[in-house]
Amino acid sequence: MPDQILTQEEIDALLSAMDRGDVDLEQSKAAAEVAPYDLTAQNTLRRDQFSALEEVNDKFAGLMNAALSAMLQRPIEVSFVSTETVKYQQCIGAWSSPTSFILFTMEPLIGAALLAIEPGLVFSLIDCMFGGQGKPVSRIREFTLVEQRMIRRFATEVLAQLQKAWQIVQPVKIGIRKTETKPEYVHLVSPHDVMRVIVFEVKGKEFSGNLQFCIPLLMLEPIKEKLSSRYQREKDIENTWSRQLQRLLMNTPVTLIAELGRTRRTIGQVLSLQVGDVVALPSGPDDQIVVAVDRVPKFLAYPGAIKGSRAIEIAAALNRDGGIV
Repeated sequence: MPDQILTQEEIDALLSAMDRGDVDLEQSKAAAEVAPYDLTAQNTLRRDQFSALEEVNDKFAGLMNAALSAMLQRPIEVSFVSTETVKYQQCIGAWSSPTSFILFTMEPLIGAALLAIEPGLVFSLIDCMFGGQGKPVSRIREFTLVEQRMIRRFATEVLAQLQKAWQIVQPVKIGIRKTETKPEYVHLVSPHDVMRVIVFEVKGKEFSGNLQFCIPLLMLEPIKEKLSSRYQREKDIENTWSRQLQRLLMNTPVTLIAELGRTRRTIGQVLSLQVGDVVALPSGPDDQIVVAVDRVPKFLAYPGAIKGSRAIEIAAALNRDGGIV
């Protein structure tokens, strides 16, 4: 410790430097490291950006419970596990070989998404399809051609239920593009593209396993506004007011006029009209007449009578431009 004590000469030199102003008495602030931040990066996400997908996930789990139980003829429970946003290289790197990978499209969205099924779950499901109990296998091996066909059939059912669940947010048409069993052969997007990974658990009496949906954020970009909680709130409010307004409008009285015809006369001719005079109209009883609602033409109709009362028979509806619908 003695070497840490200043000598009298060092103390005198320090005091002299302070008097001359050579020593800054203010405590210097350490420079903070500045990291670049890209506001346009795909991983710049709002907390509520995918709130609508929660409804899709719940709907999908309910549909899958019924569909798989009917398909495998035994009680099957499908439940939502988790969702996260990761880069594609991290997503695909978490899988081993063999794994059942199904690449599928969601028209009109651009690009493709991925359905990945754990190999243990694949073998259990195939065993159930052939009438077995789905007991877990002790050794994971490559899938045979028959097993690949069976799991494609299973994936077709899964994607059909996903298509129904997506009707809540955006109607899509889902189709299988290709299937793979090795992760290195799955080329979906670039390694640094960001994915939305959604995990579901499929559980039977003798087995359980996970299946994952990996959807690129670029694929969801055109409908990102529809996936936000704000859009869903505004949509619910709009639907609520719409129903109320419709009920109010149903009881609103309007004036309905069926115009038999029109003719043009001069002021002199009008002033000369007497009781008993006949004014000819350009339309006859077999010609269609215009029916107006509050002076807005809406229908074409035929004039007539029913049970002693004047009546019209609607023949066609008119659009805003006056053309027939």
